[in-house]
Amino acid sequence: MDAITTLPVMSPAAGEIFLAASALALLMFGVFKGGKAQEATSWLAVAVMLIAGGLVVSYGGDTTPAFFGMFQGGSFAQFTKILILAGSMLAIIMSRSTFRRDSFERFEFPVLIVLSTLGMMMMVSANDMIALYVGLETQSLALYVVASIRRDTLRSTEAGLKYFVLGALSSCMLLYGSSMVYGFAGTTEFDKLATVFTGLAGTEPSVGLIIGLVFVICGLAFKVSAVPFHMWTPDVYEGAPTPVTALFAVAPKVAALALFLRVLLEPFGALVGEWQQIISLIAVLSMAIGAVGAIVQTNIKRLMAYSSIGHMGYALVGLAAANEAGVAGILVYLAIYLFMNVGTFACILAMRRQGRAVEGIHDLAGLSKSHPGMAAMILIFMFSMAGIPPLAGFFGKWFVFMAAVDAGLIALAVLGVLASVIGAFYYLRIVKIMYFDEAEEPLDNSVPGDLKIIMTVMAAVTLLFFIVPAPLVSSAKAAASALFAG
Repeated sequence: MDAITTLPVMSPAAGEIFLAASALALLMFGVFKGGKAQEATSWLAVAVMLIAGGLVVSYGGDTTPAFFGMFQGGSFAQFTKILILAGSMLAIIMSRSTFRRDSFERFEFPVLIVLSTLGMMMMVSANDMIALYVGLETQSLALYVVASIRRDTLRSTEAGLKYFVLGALSSCMLLYGSSMVYGFAGTTEFDKLATVFTGLAGTEPSVGLIIGLVFVICGLAFKVSAVPFHMWTPDVYEGAPTPVTALFAVAPKVAALALFLRVLLEPFGALVGEWQQIISLIAVLSMAIGAVGAIVQTNIKRLMAYSSIGHMGYALVGLAAANEAGVAGILVYLAIYLFMNVGTFACILAMRRQGRAVEGIHDLAGLSKSHPGMAAMILIFMFSMAGIPPLAGFFGKWFVFMAAVDAGLIALAVLGVLASVIGAFYYLRIVKIMYFDEAEEPLDNSVPGDLKIIMTVMAAVTLLFFIVPAPLVSSAKAAASALFAG
């Protein structure tokens, strides 16, 4: 009877429970099937994520705390989990044709993505510093392996090693900060931490608490590739297989930024005066380094790494605003960021010459003549990332900058606009290379059907978002209000 009565309490975690069980089942399936099990495992993993998405939609909005208060559902978690599942699912679909053409068969790959997605979803719903860390490490340990999945190549192995070493360092910083916060507050639960810190209103927080908060922010900043904890991003993006880079650029960033929002606005919401300046500085540095660092890049994956750093800086502007409009702006920005990046990486995965993948920016020369459709879609993605209206990327930046203005952070918004103008240079340079430079040797004409579909759909969403923005914007506002209500 007791077991039956506890089942509804677990319902907010239905998607995570299903993913955990499915990951074990997929692993067993791959082991027993052997040989070339990747194709079947990939499609099964996609089906698993679709079902998990259905469970999140059905049960994820339940705000009843689960697992002794360590797991919290709600509209905010529901919104971000849908984005995470979409990013992971699209990364698996895009990896199929690439690995098949490279004769690389590893059924573990989709299984590891399912496990990392489980960790990301746990992070978003964590209601305790310990649960936060467990989710973070579940995600990270799987991603360390995925980064070095091509064990026969030096670049992939090096990328995995760098990611592991620096990721372990960031985890240590997060744990150290959490221990200092626990030493001051006597609890690791978000709700109780919020109560303790609210009671400090009008008093000066202790130095130990501030140091702990700074270490927690440093650990989380690493996960979103924010400056000055961005040093791993260009090397890992370049060294990891391109389907893995596509995953890194989307789902983990959404999860880590959602976690950033929950940690700073829920347990540490009463200490906004202490962390707002730190986040503003990190945002400015990320926007600046992302804009300037990409200018000198010749490898398109490294350029996308610096682009990612810059975009996380723009999103952190919304966090620095520390208001409901800022959170809604970040959620809209993350959804648009997913569309733009998935589409761009689908185009990068299609770049081949004589059957071999190419990654140089100048390999795009003459693309408008040999692949006019793909060139047009890359143009849409680049203009959108630069924030040129009326493309979707413009609205993402508009929402976060307006939130900063409403919060009185006018200088931060102005710096964001200036960084966006500087960053437009390297996006426009890609367009110039595609349309005005002559190709020494054109890219292969054959583009897999799944990549064509993905890049076309993402380009259409990015281009036509301004016609029907209401569904996404209203959903983001509802999620943001739920976060502040909680």
